[in-house]
Amino acid sequence: MDLRAYYRKLREIEKALVEDFVVVRSLATADGGVAGRLAEVARAVAAKLVADGVAEIAPKEEADALRQTMAEEKKREDQKRLAAKIQFTVLSETDLRALQKGGRGSSKE
Repeated sequence: MDLRAYYRKLREIEKALVEDFVVVRSLATADGGVAGRLAEVARAVAAKLVADGVAEIAPKEEADALRQTMAEEKKREDQKRLAAKIQFTVLSETDLRALQKGGRGSSKE
């Protein structure tokens, strides 16, 4: 393998990519690689995957759909984490009565 040609091809592919992070679609490979899997990777990684023939740049529609799905999953995960952070306070009967009467808090002042 001519390394100069390989790295020249890498640089050309990377230069052609506009975004910092690119969505690629995997191709079927002889060693068991599954075709059609989408992943968002850095520009340099995308160029290497394309040059090695294990992936191709995903069409814009597929890339947008993947990013939207990832954003929705992140939003759900953030909501789940916030729900787990709910804090509560245990009040004594005295404190509860003071709050119900419009008091300022604990009667131990």
